[in-house]
Amino acid sequence: MTEATDPALPPTVPEGIPLLERDTPPAEDARPEVLIITGMSGAGRSRTAAVLEDLDWYVVDNLPPKMLLALSGMMTQADGGVRRLAAVVDVRSREFFSDLVQVLADLRTRQVDYRIVFLDAADEVLVRRFEQVRRPHPLQGDGRMLDGIAEERRLLDHLRSRADVVIDTSDLSVHDLARQVRDVVAGEAGDRRIRITTVSFGFKYGLPLDADHVVDVRFLSNPYWVTELRHLNGKDEPVRDYVLGLPGAEEFVERYVAAIEPVLQGYLTEQKPYVTIAVGCTGGKHRSVAISEAIAALLREGGQSVRTVHRDLGRE
Repeated sequence: MTEATDPALPPTVPEGIPLLERDTPPAEDARPEVLIITGMSGAGRSRTAAVLEDLDWYVVDNLPPKMLLALSGMMTQADGGVRRLAAVVDVRSREFFSDLVQVLADLRTRQVDYRIVFLDAADEVLVRRFEQVRRPHPLQGDGRMLDGIAEERRLLDHLRSRADVVIDTSDLSVHDLARQVRDVVAGEAGDRRIRITTVSFGFKYGLPLDADHVVDVRFLSNPYWVTELRHLNGKDEPVRDYVLGLPGAEEFVERYVAAIEPVLQGYLTEQKPYVTIAVGCTGGKHRSVAISEAIAALLREGGQSVRTVHRDLGRE
């Protein structure tokens, strides 16, 4: 009896090819997530939504609750699809807000993972915030601001009791709130990195408008005056070797990166996710290009996320 017809052996598909994955369970993809942001008007919902957008969540503001079902049905586990949806739901949706309890039950029935984050603050803090922006409370009508706040608390009371997380923003700065939101959302506080851009430029064309730090490398000898290097740029190996071989060049790069590392950590703490380091020489063709590339390479070795832009390359 051949292997293909022996009943004691496992079946094969097609004949002669073992079913190796027969006893291997399929990998479980991460299920789509829904985060519902709600709470008192003036307590920080908009700031929370902005933080989530920075974390690559798909954010929808002032969403009628029934639309949650449609949006959650469009979420996908595939690459490039919406896997994380954050919906800001509050009393601005008026009559639609009463549908939220049933919508939450339907989400559970459909096995959609969701969490509720409730933003709150003391009445006196909410009053002060509305007075600062000179806007009425959305439920104030013809009454006092405190009447609108009291009505909103009544409408939201059941939702606050069901919230997975309640954040009291009374004593929080916008940066403190951002840190708390990052801590709440899937531990992303430990995974975030500063996004750094090193930009080479020529001083004769002006400073980059978005520069956070400006590095002047005109103290180095200019390769422009070397006939063999003039037509090349700082990305070409002969120019790069020439610039980095100049006295003090490599030491400057190493010391600059060492000096800016604690600054970058401070930016991360203070919720500044994007940093631009502008490196300039006379024309933006030789020294600035080579040094900005060297700074970027050393920052990458330290685990930073860095891209390089050479603003004035090719202008001469």
